[in-house]
Amino acid sequence: MNSKRKGGAGERELAGILKEHGFDTRRGHQFNGQTDEADVIGLPGIHIECKAVERLNLYDAMAQAKRDARQNELPVVIHKKNYCADLVTMEFSEW
Repeated sequence: MNSKRKGGAGERELAGILKEHGFDTRRGHQFNGQTDEADVIGLPGIHIECKAVERLNLYDAMAQAKRDARQNELPVVIHKKNYCADLVTMEFSEW
């Protein structure tokens, strides 16, 4: 699977998991393609960057989330490797 398709599948999967927990979420880029919109939207006050990769530079991913988050949004990176659980990364000061 190419990286773009894998990323899109990961975003759809995450939106589905959040929906199962009662949140009205959806994939952000699928509708307008804006680069500063979160990968998954629908959690007020949280900017989600979703990464479905085997090797991830967390600091680069968090820098992207911080750069793209709107004012008063908490930047969060939710990431997953194949056959592993989803993990959530955020700055310790925000935890």
